[in-house]
Amino acid sequence: MNPIPPRPERRRFQRVEVTIHGRYMLQDRSEYPCRVTNMSPGDLSMTAEKTGAVGERVVAYLDHVGRIEGVITRMTDDGFAMTISASERKRDKLAAQLTWLANRHELNLPEDRRHERIIPNNPLTTLRLPDDQQYRCRIVDLSVSGAAIQVDVKPELETPVFLGAVRGRVVRHLDNGIAVEFAVIQEHDALQDGIPV
Repeated sequence: MNPIPPRPERRRFQRVEVTIHGRYMLQDRSEYPCRVTNMSPGDLSMTAEKTGAVGERVVAYLDHVGRIEGVITRMTDDGFAMTISASERKRDKLAAQLTWLANRHELNLPEDRRHERIIPNNPLTTLRLPDDQQYRCRIVDLSVSGAAIQVDVKPELETPVFLGAVRGRVVRHLDNGIAVEFAVIQEHDALQDGIPV
């Protein structure tokens, strides 16, 4: 009689608590917004509008992380958990990104202040909210990871926005505007002329 092999450990990686916004696509190609609440280089849990089915393939585009794909493993009260299919190199990169994100969260750093801040040649652009309302705004200063802007509205913190053509979210309220953190690090040289519209 063959011995029963031991059950594999359910989680190969330690998850960290994070708040990462993004979008995900199910197999039927429908897309929805999401928020990752905890994540490791091998799996994650997210709050999601539509859950799909266990075993269904998912592609997600996450702020600060980029594109990931995997399979739904279980349902949760407000979303689902999924595996992450990635090479060892990609997992190492994910581990480094998660360490930075977790530490940033613990230290309450709304954006990476290590990046040099500039005042662009053309500080005028537009702020677009989720309801497609657009507002003219002025960039106070700008870095590859975010911008402080003067604008007449103050959307709630974590509101997804577009500053010109750049996707981001509101991370702080300022006396005369808001601070926006970009979803993807921008090219430094491209910012000197301002935000692309």
